[in-house]
This record gives sequence, C-alpha cells and structure tokens, in this order.
Amino acid sequence: MNHQKTIKAESKISGKGLFSGKDSKVVFRPADAGAGITFIRTDMPEPVRIKAIASNIAQRSRRTSLEKGSISIETVEHCLAAINALEIDNIIVEVHGAELPAPDCSSAGFFKVLKRAQVVEQDAKRKEFIIQEPVSITADDASIYALPYHDSALNITYDLDYGGHTGIDRQVFSYRLTPDGFEKHLAPARTFLLEAEAKQLQARGMGRHLGIKDLLVISSDGPIKNSYRFPNECVRHKIVDLIGDLALIGQPVQGRIVAYKSGHSLNQQLVKRLYKASLQTERIQKSGTDAILDIRRIQKILPHRYPFLLVDKVIEVEGDVRIEAIKNVSFNEQFFQGHFPGTPIMPGVLIVEAMAQVSGLLFAQKLEHTGRVAVLLSMDGVKFRKAVTPGDQLILSSEVVRIRKRTAQCQCKAMVRGVVAAEAQIRFMLVDDENI
Repeated sequence: MNHQKTIKAESKISGKGLFSGKDSKVVFRPADAGAGITFIRTDMPEPVRIKAIASNIAQRSRRTSLEKGSISIETVEHCLAAINALEIDNIIVEVHGAELPAPDCSSAGFFKVLKRAQVVEQDAKRKEFIIQEPVSITADDASIYALPYHDSALNITYDLDYGGHTGIDRQVFSYRLTPDGFEKHLAPARTFLLEAEAKQLQARGMGRHLGIKDLLVISSDGPIKNSYRFPNECVRHKIVDLIGDLALIGQPVQGRIVAYKSGHSLNQQLVKRLYKASLQTERIQKSGTDAILDIRRIQKILPHRYPFLLVDKVIEVEGDVRIEAIKNVSFNEQFFQGHFPGTPIMPGVLIVEAMAQVSGLLFAQKLEHTGRVAVLLSMDGVKFRKAVTPGDQLILSSEVVRIRKRTAQCQCKAMVRGVVAAEAQIRFMLVDDENI
C-alpha cells in the first residue's frame, strides 16, 4: 500500500522571479495528510491560500500560474515539478512575493531544498488517478494525449519539433517518472527561448534582469554564449514543465502522456480534463454515481416536472459561479413525436430551456436562504450550431457573468461530443418567492 507523503522539516529558497525579476522568498512547510499542495501569499495584508488544483489555473502566456480572485501566484511549474517528482502529496508553500523565484531557470533548486527537508510517509493511503480512457487535446499542429498504460507510474513521451529552426533539432524523449531519475535526467534542464522570443519578452518589460548566461537563448547557431547541459536539454525541460502542470490534477497520475509541440496552454487543457475525470472517479467510488446532484435532489430545487424537467444530473459545481450538468436525449422524448418526426431533432427552444434550468440550479445555491428565486428575463446572442438527435448527451454549462441585487446574467453552452450545439447569454430577474 502506498502512503501519502510530506516533508519532515521546514525548508527555504529565494531569488528573483523569471518574468518579473522581483525578489521572492519561499518557505516550504509540512502539511497534514489529505491537505494537498497549498500555496500561501504571505506578503498580503491577510495571507491568501490558493490550492494547487486545476480549477485555480490562471490564464497566462508561457507559464503556469494560480489565482484566487484578484490574487495570483506566478510561474509555479518548476516548483510543482519537483514536488511531483519527489512524490510529495501534502505541503504548504508560503510565498512572499507575486512570483516564485527561478534559481538557475530550472527545477533543480526546488528539488534540492525539498530533498534536504526529507520526504516522510504519513499514516494515510495515497490517492492515485489511473488513466482509464484516452483523452486528446489538439490545437493547430500541436497535440497532447493521456492514455491508459500497463505501468503503475507516470510515463511521458515528448516530441519537440520547431519546424526546421536550425538552432534546435527535432528532439524526442521518453521518461518514466522516479525521484532519482528526475534529479539526474530532468531537474537541471533549463528554460529556453529563441533569440527573437527573448527580445520580444524584454521589449515588454519581462525578464530584463536576465542575461544570456542565465538561461538558454538560442539563435540559428545554437545557444548564445552558453552551452547545453544535455544534447536534448530543450525537450527535457518541456517534460519538466509538463510534470509540474500535471501536479494540478491533485493526485499522482498513472498512465502515459504523449505530447507533440505542446506548451503550457495545451498542457493545462489536458490537466483540466483529467482533474474533472479524477473528481468523477472519486464521486463514483464514494456514492456509486458521478452526480453532485441526482434527479431526486434536482426535483427538490426546481419546480419543473415531466415533460419540462430537462436536467438529469449535475456533475460539476464551482462555488456559485459555474455549473455543469447532463441531459440524456432519448428517442422516447415526447417532443420527437411531432418535431420533424421523420428526422427527429430536439427543438432549439427546449435546449435553451435546459440551459436556463441549469442556471437556475446554480443560482439556487446563492439564493437558498434569501427567499428569492431566479426567473427568466431575457436572452441574447442565441445561436444554434448543431442538431441534437436521439442518443445524444447534452453537456450543459452555465457561468455567471454578473450578478446584482435584482438581476443576474449567465453565459450558457450546450455541447454534444465536444462540439457546441447551442449557446446564449441569459438574464434572470431575482424575485421574492412569494411573488411567483
């Protein structure tokens, strides 16, 4: 049986942020079993805690950052890679500054201080996410895949291809994650940039504190006034970044990841998909269903009944800002008897109604103790992009755009097999229950 792990002693690291160039100090502290990885901004008037999970990923270019409201912690991937490689499940990372330090522009500094802190087992079983179904993400000519694999570890194959850039040859590297192997083969691999990219970043005020000896800046002739630590250092660093991003699933991953020209953006899309799958697996193990709200609980919240109850179960809720639910479309739906019966198509107005009902479930959490309910007020930007037919499963999502004292607005989507079937901005009036 694998047990959860934390560190035995406090450990520290400091330096300048890779992008900001500002001084930053980090203190690593042990955490209780089941606590996970938590970052804390200690330089704020009140410390801000941010869990290292996919739902807290901030949208950034060329790096991975976490956010809670308006507070963020920048460039966490090298630190998370070391935590992931050392099999640390529970740890507190106190950060005095907006960005983590980037000693050596690699993961080696973080790995060394964490190893020195001594990794110890805890009296709790380790939760592991085993990839059961293939998942693929593509964007232009880049792609990344998560695949089931016959090994009880994380295996990564990365294909780095800069499309004929003479300074970086095509590099393919496969790696099985272990603490010792990471320290020797991956941790020293540094951040790299093409010469043109480095100039663009510094023109935008980023990384101005760095010289060409501080990280790999690559021209058509190779590293400028620097040398590679490995002949294929670039692809190794890409794997470091990926290992750090995968830590945001919140559980160690068993399976195989295959990436082609993938960067943080694509990595994060995969991580979000796997994070959802891990939560779904956990719910099934606990209660025998992946539903957060099943049909019985939905009926206690929504006043609708057959044939107008159009939500089967809720599978994801992010606070009171976002919800995701499912409607299984059966041939036995009563509307198929008269709506294009020769070629059954779900009426668009009912798809919109389903999105509105999901929004109602989202608002029900916020309005539960206020004596008010959400009533449909208006719809804008309604678009139908794909026919919904018997056998389809509608994934319905609603995200709050704004909420005021008397009105609320949501951005809603209905997806079928990853393709948008319909979307709309829906406004609601928040009225007293007694007025309904």
